[in-house]
Parts: sequence; structure tokens; C-alpha cells
Amino acid sequence: MLRLVILCVLAASLHAADSAGVEPYRDTADRLIDAALKDDAGLNRLEYLCYRIGNRLSGSKALDQAIAWSADEMKRAGLANVRTIPVKVPHWLRGSESAQLLEPVPPGQAPKSLFMLGLGDSIGTPKGGITAEVVAVSTFEELEKLGRAGVQGKIVLYDAPFVSYGQTVAYRRSGPSRAARLGAVAALVRSVTPRSLRDPHTGALGYTDSDPKIPAAAVSVEDAIWIHHLTQSGQHVRVHLQMDAHFEPDADSADVMGEIVGREKPDEVVAIGGHIDSWDVGQGAHDDGGGVMAALAAVALMKQLGLQPRRTIRVVFWTSEENSGNGGTAYRAWLGDRASSHYAAIEMDGGAEAPIGFDLAAGSSPRGGDFADRANAIARLLTRIGADKIQAGGVEADIEPLMNAGVPTLGLRTVMEHYWDYHHTQADTFDKIGPDDFRKCVAAFAVMSYVLADWL
Repeated sequence: MLRLVILCVLAASLHAADSAGVEPYRDTADRLIDAALKDDAGLNRLEYLCYRIGNRLSGSKALDQAIAWSADEMKRAGLANVRTIPVKVPHWLRGSESAQLLEPVPPGQAPKSLFMLGLGDSIGTPKGGITAEVVAVSTFEELEKLGRAGVQGKIVLYDAPFVSYGQTVAYRRSGPSRAARLGAVAALVRSVTPRSLRDPHTGALGYTDSDPKIPAAAVSVEDAIWIHHLTQSGQHVRVHLQMDAHFEPDADSADVMGEIVGREKPDEVVAIGGHIDSWDVGQGAHDDGGGVMAALAAVALMKQLGLQPRRTIRVVFWTSEENSGNGGTAYRAWLGDRASSHYAAIEMDGGAEAPIGFDLAAGSSPRGGDFADRANAIARLLTRIGADKIQAGGVEADIEPLMNAGVPTLGLRTVMEHYWDYHHTQADTFDKIGPDDFRKCVAAFAVMSYVLADWL
């Protein structure tokens, strides 16, 4: 009992110390929040990125344009040491694609076109496409029960209802190879989303080295349910799938970065950002145009307010997150031994809806608990915009190499009420961005990164 009392007293004293330590930053935090909630520059940049440049798949001319434009915008915002780091990225091309339900259709009617998008990094079909019977399953266990006898020469449809992205995305990632292992000629995957208006969701698959590669595509939730119902009612279902997807040789790309150089500890860095690439559909507004433009807006506001923290704040736009992760890996390699000088890394890659706080992954950082205490104390400065919650969570993809090097990482977390509706679809466009929500994301980025960079 005495030990429990001592621990409670110690925790209370640490909480009080953290609160006292962060309290001098309250006025600065309020200034940053006030400025962010009135700012239009960040939204204007995001609008330009979405409407004038558009989607930005690795290896595309649009991504090249976005990288060059981003470097210019960093310079216009007054950042120092603006530079690019060369990165080799995959160059996958979708080409033309279609899927049609050939059977069953009512007499005299044409085949029914399905709403589909080829999965990223998929191979294409042979010339003329693939026509085959469809078998539908809801789980990998159902697939295994069918065995080779039930799958050989057929198209496997995974009609897996959305549980969570982390759980359901497994059907997109590993479903094609698991179907191929049993002799399937192609795979169709129900789009990974809780809601759908017949809008298919693309995203990367992950072929295994030991299994044949088969073409794979996402179909809309409605089409997946429909086809599954047909098979369950005893109907013989045949689909024709045509995909011209293929890889070109790897392309040249780059990470983009700029800094507010620290006034006392310039070699210690708080890195903030998101990924500049997107899939080749929609405009990449929530994923992840909002993230990179919010990070740039946050440091631009610091410049406008004349704020220079003790440590350096470095804005980084990582490239090729969607289908390789090469941007984050290249940044870590570029740092080399200097990775240990990173005090923290923060990424926003969960859409630009209303922020509620940050996911913390301290990894093997020697700062571990101390950093968590600081992050929680700083978050209390964000109570007025509802972004004051810190919880242990996963790490964003681009900063995972830094976490593995011992750098504490934070992921800006939003309500995500509609993120999965638009994710990797034609609908991820600028009109889905709520201006007030985006501005709150800028405020959360600004306060957390500035205070972390300045707090001794």
C-alpha cells in the first residue's frame, strides 16, 4: 500500500512538473492556433496541388512536377536549406482495364460492366484478357477449405466485410498470392472500406516470391456482394477481366525538405511531414496532399510569427509511400549516423479531418517515457481545438525507419469519419477537404512540433 501511495505521489509530481514546463508555451501555442485558424495559404497550396497537378503516382510526370513545385513553395515560405534527396522508385502503369460479368445475365442483355480498379503493382492479363468462373469466399479459411480442386483455373473473389483497415487490408495485400497458390488465374477483392457508392478502392498488393503472380483488381462493395450472392444461390458466374498493367524501369524521384534552423541546437532535428505521392486516381487530397501541405503551412506560420525554436524543424515530403516506401528508406539512409540527432519525427497520413491528437510510437528511444510525458503535456495546449489526446499506436510508414533507429515518432490522428470512404479512390479530391478541419490540423502540427523543438 505504501508503495502504491509513493508511486501515485511520484506520478502526480511528474505531471505537475510537465505542466509547469509546458506552461510558458501557452501564449505561443495560442498565437500559432489563432494564426492557423485564420490561414488561407495552406489551403491555397493544397488546392493548387490537387486541381493543377492532380494525382501523383511514383514515376509519373505529375509527381516530378509536384516535387519541383514543392521545393519552390518551401523557398517562397522562407525556409532554409531547401533541397531534394534522389530516390529510385517503381514505375507501375495501370493502362486500360475492365471487368465484365458474362454469366448470368438475362436473355438478350449485354454483359454487365463491373466497377473495378486494378490493384497497384499487379501484373496485367494476357492479351485478350481472362475469362473464368468465379468462386467467392469471405475469409482465408473458406479459401483453404475449397482447396486446389475448388480454385484451380478460376477467379477468386474475396468478399470480406470491413472490420478495420489493419485487419481487412490483408485480403488486398496477400489475397492474390494465396489464391494463386491454389491455382487461381486471377483475384478480385472487395474494396477495403466500410461504405461505398460503387466506387472501387485501389492500393498495393504484395506478391510472394514463392507463388505465381496473377492479375488482381478491386471491385466495389456492391459488386462483390452481388457476385457472392449469385454464387451462394447456385448460379454459375463467369467474369471477363482485362488489365494492361505493367512495370516500366525504375524512375528517378526525390524527397523534398526545408528547415527552420534551430537557434541553439541546430543539429538536433524535429522532422515533420507526409508523403507527396498518391495513387493514380482522384487527386490525392486526403492521402496525402493534406498531410504535406499542413506540415508546410505549420512552419510557414512560425516564420510569419518570427518564431525560431532551439532545435531545427525540418519539413520533409517523402516520395513513393504508396507502392514502395522508398522515400522513407532513402531519407534514413541519407541521414546515416545523423539519425540519432533527430529528437522526434511527426507524420500526418490519416486524412485532413478534425484532429483529435497523436499516436505515439517511441520504439527503442532512450527518451521513451520522458518523451511521452512531454508529448502529453504539449497536447494539453491543444485542448481548445480538441487535439489533446496522446495514445500508444502504430507508426506511420515514412517515419518507421526513423523509429527503428531509436527516434520517437508521432502520427497526427484525426476522427477519420470519412477517410476510408475516399481512400485510394477517384473521390479523394479537394472538395472533400473541410477548411476548418484542415486548419486545425495545421495548428496541431505547429504547436506540437514547435514546443518539442524548443523545450529544453
